[in-house]
Amino acid sequence: MATCSHVLIGLTMILIISGELLVPGQGTCQGDIEGLMRECAVYVQRPGPKVNPSAACCTVVKRSDIPCACGRITASVQKMIDMNKVVLVTSFCGKPLAHGTKCGSYVVP
Repeated sequence: MATCSHVLIGLTMILIISGELLVPGQGTCQGDIEGLMRECAVYVQRPGPKVNPSAACCTVVKRSDIPCACGRITASVQKMIDMNKVVLVTSFCGKPLAHGTKCGSYVVP
């Protein structure tokens, strides 16, 4: 089962990096989307427990424009990630998403 999870994350990363799962927009978001997927995917994937992210994940989160990336998340991506975990990761890393921020179709409480 763990191998299947890693394959799913890998495919998602490829599609996001190639722009296939992002909402089209002008320009790109500041930061390292590839790094976010590589370092943080395991902390936001469905299913699984909420786990505090690694220092490497937090380093990437701190240098990324998370609200911009949230604005580009599609319904396909939301089926694979737990938005409550996204909120936990960004908060733990010192870049909490503001209440009311829209991340895909999810609104941060």
